[in-house]
Amino acid sequence: MQQYDAPAVVEADPTANVTDLLLERVRLTPDRPLFSLPTANGGWQDVTAAQFHSQVIALAKGLVNAGIQPGDKIGLMCKTRYEWSLLDFATWFAGAVLVPVYETSSPSQIHWDLSDSGAIAMVTETAEQFSRFDEIRADLPLVGQAWQIDLGDLAKLAAAGTDVADDEIERRRVIAQGSDLATLIYTAGTTGRPKGVVLTHSNFVELVRNSSHRLPEIVNDDSSTLLFITMAHVFARFISVLNIYGGVKTGHQSDTKQLLPAMASFQPTFLLAVPRVFEKVYNSSEQKAEAGGRGRIFRKAAEVAIAHSKALDAGSVPFGLSIQFAVLDRLVLSKIRAAMGGKVKYAVSGSAPLGLRLGHFYRSLGITIMEGYGLTETTAPVSVNPPSNFKIGTVGPPLPGMSVRIADDGEIQVKGVDVFDGYWKNPEETAKVFDGEWFKTGDIGQLDDDGFLTITGRKKEIIVTAGGKNVSPAQLEDPIRANPIIGQVVVVGEQKPFISALITLDEEMLPVWLNNNGEDATQSISEASRNPKVLDEIQRAVDAANATVSRAESIRKFVVLTEDLTEASGHLTPKLSIKRNVILKDFSQVIEEMYSGATATEGISTVG
Repeated sequence: MQQYDAPAVVEADPTANVTDLLLERVRLTPDRPLFSLPTANGGWQDVTAAQFHSQVIALAKGLVNAGIQPGDKIGLMCKTRYEWSLLDFATWFAGAVLVPVYETSSPSQIHWDLSDSGAIAMVTETAEQFSRFDEIRADLPLVGQAWQIDLGDLAKLAAAGTDVADDEIERRRVIAQGSDLATLIYTAGTTGRPKGVVLTHSNFVELVRNSSHRLPEIVNDDSSTLLFITMAHVFARFISVLNIYGGVKTGHQSDTKQLLPAMASFQPTFLLAVPRVFEKVYNSSEQKAEAGGRGRIFRKAAEVAIAHSKALDAGSVPFGLSIQFAVLDRLVLSKIRAAMGGKVKYAVSGSAPLGLRLGHFYRSLGITIMEGYGLTETTAPVSVNPPSNFKIGTVGPPLPGMSVRIADDGEIQVKGVDVFDGYWKNPEETAKVFDGEWFKTGDIGQLDDDGFLTITGRKKEIIVTAGGKNVSPAQLEDPIRANPIIGQVVVVGEQKPFISALITLDEEMLPVWLNNNGEDATQSISEASRNPKVLDEIQRAVDAANATVSRAESIRKFVVLTEDLTEASGHLTPKLSIKRNVILKDFSQVIEEMYSGATATEGISTVG
């Protein structure tokens, strides 16, 4: 059994809670900007550590005046914005606990999160979100109060709490010890009903303090980031708390269509994203170049950039390659950097593998993408590639205070400062995922001699064909999904004679690609799914993925679905992971038709 231990570099403090992280920052640098808010003219207005702390105290007083008691749970449904962190810390200062609800949740999902957690109040952002909550409010007798951010209710709460004494806030603030509940985060759930993940104050405090030592390149006086992934997810929540502790300036932009303009004006030094975002930036740049008649030079620049990064890994860049790279960097790559604000040096990527191609491309772009690995149950990161010593294709070594081992069946198991305390009111499910103090992640991976972890698959998603071949779907899905016209890929073949795939088209990129390839850009998804050029392009992507695996693991058939797999359709989680079991059930007839009377082809895919 492989095992790698990374000792903590900060002595644990069992009495500390998350509010101490903010107080420490205010003590050290009260005038340093911690946040920046968008202004009406497209600019940004800074909020210092001292100003944020004052606003937190004022809102905490409002919550106390409204009757919130220590230990009470408050639901929050809100897009990524400044008020998210404001409410987060105000709730902690009031001695209460926040229960995030994804802003895309259905009424039934909202009901489950609030009823299972025992929430007594609810905060929504918009009228539309409130209407979904209001549908099931009558069935939530414990929820006595509801506030809406867009109606100005947070300012009203703060104004009503001015008579609450500072001493009362301080009394409540210090009630929670490290082992006490900090938040309940309900897993998005690729299978079954969401479970409430119990994260303690120590999970956040010890992970934040230790992580800041591993990541000095991004946690420093000159760093800034623009958050756009949902803060209901632990990934963005952890980074938000880390930034407050480290004095990193944070801006917010929840509308990804406005992301590039926001980046241009905010000029972040690092980003937090899932691989799909990096794929979109690359694909959009390629198709834009294609539309301007510069597709060939873009592809050459990408090819040279990847070769340049690989040469850096090898220890020497040939003179001819360095000259080529310098020219193409000035002509092509510099424009992509400028579009991203011009100052981005690092990015933290998680939730799915980035892939070697994009890792090398962005590295030569001047952006080091630090792939990491973690789950809600581990307060986000278990491991991350340090910028000063990273290996493309891995998710880095364990963070300080964490241990990773690989079980005999290949499963990744972890223990340490960020491992959760169990599932809320669910001892049976908790017992299933622990082996002593080791959390069984359900993911498959490998450790190298330096402790760098590589994720190779998901234990529950391993497909066993009729011939007994074990196939990891992600190894095929991830490279195919990188193609600009492909939206989602679901590999199937459990107890079937060969491997097949369900594929959807990317509705945003498809018209651009069609126009660039001399086709009618207005054709429907249904028409495009039968278009010979589209099918040939998918075939190329499938064949490229097949080239990385054995014949027994390769995709022999695929079907292009005429409907997208989305979070709204119930087929994706909020972080865009596929709900494999739901998809297999909903498209069972399509899958059976692929295998009905069909024989496997020899070496190439056929379109179903």
